[in-house]
Amino acid sequence: MLGIIGAMDIEIAAIKNSVENKTVTAVAQIEFVCGTIDGVPVCVAQCSPGKVNSALCTQIMIDRFDVTEIINVGVGCSLSGDIKVKDVVVATEVCQYDFDTSPVDGVRGLILNGTVKIPTDKTVTDGLIGAAKECVGTVHTGCIASGDTFIATQSLKDDIVNEFGAVSGEMEGGSIGHVCYVNKVPFGVLRSISDGGDEAAFMDYPTFKEVAAKISSGIILTYIKNKK
Repeated sequence: MLGIIGAMDIEIAAIKNSVENKTVTAVAQIEFVCGTIDGVPVCVAQCSPGKVNSALCTQIMIDRFDVTEIINVGVGCSLSGDIKVKDVVVATEVCQYDFDTSPVDGVRGLILNGTVKIPTDKTVTDGLIGAAKECVGTVHTGCIASGDTFIATQSLKDDIVNEFGAVSGEMEGGSIGHVCYVNKVPFGVLRSISDGGDEAAFMDYPTFKEVAAKISSGIILTYIKNKK
């Protein structure tokens, strides 16, 4: 079964609405919508923003719904001058930029066992890249950085790029990847860009989040169609 997690309703509604023969199960105030899309078994959930919410959702999905892979879908900010609003980024690895034990061990983002960046699953990632190319053409790849802060200042943006070399920022992919990694569940992360992660983000994000979410949802539906 394919698990699909998005933080906000606009990121996941079109996918949930495509589920046939659906059952809805509420666990820890999260609704898990299970059924099929194009004959492919799926479990779709809206986790709410942030790393704790997304980690909670991911662990429940693994424990209760027997998923064999998980994709995190949604919008994010650009951390690269080459990536513009409405572009698409598929993660090759994820990190958590606000996880900081460096006063003790000298390493920022060190989440466990010497690990800072967690690689996404190659098969899932290649499938997402292929689906994205069908839908939008150009696809960017690289590290996606997660933290419990909406990135909206040039200083924070520069700090994340300089420390982690990330190309996009958001609030869930790193924690979802973390949970999948320790549970040995293949995962992928897809982001459509809604803003530039700088001081203009508070204006750009409300303007472009819906169109960006529509792009990412369409790519996921194409990914599912290709799995059939």
